[in-house]
Amino acid sequence: MIETRALRTVFRVFVALATAVCGFQLLTAPGHAQSADSRLVDISVHSPSMGRDIPLQVLRPADTSTPAPTLYLLNGVDGGKDDATWSVRTDAPKFFADKHVNVVTPLSGAFSYYTDWERPDPGLAKSGNNNGVNMWTTFLTEEIPPVIDSTFGTTGENALAGLSMAGTSVLDLAMAAPALYKSVGSFSGCAMTSPGIGQDFVKLVVAVGGGDAENMWGPYDGPGWPAHDPVVNADKLPRIPMYITTATGIPGPYDRLADPRIDNDVRDVVADPRIDNDVTDLALQLVLGGGIEAATHYCTTQLADRTNALGMNNIRYNFKPAGTHSWGYWEDDLHDSWPMIAASLGV
Repeated sequence: MIETRALRTVFRVFVALATAVCGFQLLTAPGHAQSADSRLVDISVHSPSMGRDIPLQVLRPADTSTPAPTLYLLNGVDGGKDDATWSVRTDAPKFFADKHVNVVTPLSGAFSYYTDWERPDPGLAKSGNNNGVNMWTTFLTEEIPPVIDSTFGTTGENALAGLSMAGTSVLDLAMAAPALYKSVGSFSGCAMTSPGIGQDFVKLVVAVGGGDAENMWGPYDGPGWPAHDPVVNADKLPRIPMYITTATGIPGPYDRLADPRIDNDVRDVVADPRIDNDVTDLALQLVLGGGIEAATHYCTTQLADRTNALGMNNIRYNFKPAGTHSWGYWEDDLHDSWPMIAASLGV
């Protein structure tokens, strides 16, 4: 009981601080964009269920003469706003340059948990400058796959991965459409949504965007919340390859101004490109990113205990001994999970 109460306080304090101080700056702080890539295609697809056009970024394979499978790669709480997206914050364009796969990333969905909401939300309508209708499970599992398949001539095989908020979402999406994806990657997500710590976290995250989480899954004491909880419903997770990872929140190799990955460049040796040699950004990453990652670590241990008890040997858990809730680690997660994803897609 003491541990649960303490962790719940951690959730409230760190998410509230993120709201007041930096608006989840860990996901939106300025950084160094990767070089422009001609394989990146920006498109918009109309969603009948949401009644609006949804912007997407598609990273095409170098060889488009033969069909390729698709990896749906979801952003975090900002939904790709302010360059907080995979193609800018990581080396994804370079990494996938020799991979025969289409990588599709929605550039929308901030604070939505990429789920179907029971009601339109006026707060998210205002912050997202849209109609407030969020039907992301329907869009991602029913509406967009046939459009991507027909437009880009794919193989029809799909995988799914996401970070932070979307690290929770991808598990729920896999339960909603168990036959759609060949594999799933969840990076630094909290796999708990039932009343208690998990629900508190979801409520606070949605509130950052001005939303009311009761518009999402109904009353806080209602059945909608446990229905979307991967820990409670672990037996409903499809028995497909999964890579689920989290760190401890203890500072790691990307939580400093110097980036050891950059060689022979005096300008960049003294500054991590994502932190931009800014001590304030580094402090926020250490304090807020450390606290949030410690909380996701707790959620992930609960999921691991549950799935291990069920004998689910299809899941690889990676509990990193150090690291905060930030892009350097998610880039590593993408690299580390790719062999599993590639094998599932036949690449």
